[in-house]
Amino acid sequence: MQSNTSIKVLDNASKDLEFLDFSDALAPHFERINRIWIEDMFHLEDIDKQVLRYPRKHIIEKGGYVFFVKHKTLGVIGTCALLNSGNSNYELTKMGVQADLRGLKVGEKLLEYVIQRALSIPAQTLYLLTNKKCEAAIHLYEKYSFAHDDDIMQSYGKNYERCNVAMRYIAP
Repeated sequence: MQSNTSIKVLDNASKDLEFLDFSDALAPHFERINRIWIEDMFHLEDIDKQVLRYPRKHIIEKGGYVFFVKHKTLGVIGTCALLNSGNSNYELTKMGVQADLRGLKVGEKLLEYVIQRALSIPAQTLYLLTNKKCEAAIHLYEKYSFAHDDDIMQSYGKNYERCNVAMRYIAP
């Protein structure tokens, strides 16, 4: 349940949000935010445990990126990563927003930011892997020009047991 305080604070969310690049000091937020949504809907797979616990090793040192969204009074409330899959291909992964702030457009702002960063890399292919249970997220991805893609599923879908949806970003 969302508190009235959160809704009031985020009424003008854009001006109250700051996007931050990875630092070791922020790494615990990456695990905290993602662990909650994954455990709420699924179970943590071995790959999740490793990536969440050691994002520097599994994402940053492999040429990827981890981003955070920080609210000026609430602190770090969201995170997302771009995992380097090789050949200028990047997986948009581990995107999560603090549970009590979901549905308040923070995820949209974060997704917009991460797409712009991916385009500036430049990523040749930007894709994501998810599950049909994540209906709200899939709707958001579709709204931001991600399309369902069988080739992505064949190439990368085996990375997670829970993966049954693969999408590729199609620049508008």
